[in-house]
Amino acid sequence: MRALSASEMISTWERGSGRHAVDQALVLLSAACPSLAPEQLASLAIGDRDACLLRLRESIFGPTATGTARCPQCSEDLEFTVQTTDWVADPELDRGAPYGLVQDGLALKFRLPDSTDLRALVACPNVAVARRLLQDRCVLEVSRDGMGIACEALSEQEAAQLASHMAQCDPLAGIALDLECAVCGHDWSIAFDIASFLWHEIDACAKRLLGEVHTLARFYGWSETDILALSSARRNYYLELTS
Repeated sequence: MRALSASEMISTWERGSGRHAVDQALVLLSAACPSLAPEQLASLAIGDRDACLLRLRESIFGPTATGTARCPQCSEDLEFTVQTTDWVADPELDRGAPYGLVQDGLALKFRLPDSTDLRALVACPNVAVARRLLQDRCVLEVSRDGMGIACEALSEQEAAQLASHMAQCDPLAGIALDLECAVCGHDWSIAFDIASFLWHEIDACAKRLLGEVHTLARFYGWSETDILALSSARRNYYLELTS
């Protein structure tokens, strides 16, 4: 996957700026997979979406990612570094037939959650409602002892088993980092959301580029198109000359 040019970086940022995080992820996907139609991108399983975004991130910024987290024990802000190559996998752009789970007389057919499901969960008032809605959207068929039943008839334990099985089928949909506080020694885990992480990086990079355009256009009178067409090395050298 190729890296975005300076002008593509800004146009990607412009399309997603101010939109919901789910929509920003789809804007990033369109940059990562320009050959796929918007509806195809939206229907990718979340793990496949994130696999594409991990590859896009590597093509732009490389495999090393640095972030910060606050220790829940002592509130110290800590820096962590990860290698995105630890998670990169080839995305399945067409998963085909639905998945199944058979256990203790219960048989389910389901599909994996995608971006359209995440968008539908935005209006849910709490986690419990969101889980139920996701289950209703993704479960295609349910039977117990050979008799069809409604999805709502699943017990809490059965719903938990389904959620666990979904996670096993799409492991990249929930990346977790194990952290240890260097100050108090507390151990805890955080979710690593590549979509929001990469968007923050794109946001910072696009604003930096626009700042460079502002400086060089003001000093030399060049157009935005001409400035962004310069290599980063040449832009940086011209910026040094203006200081």
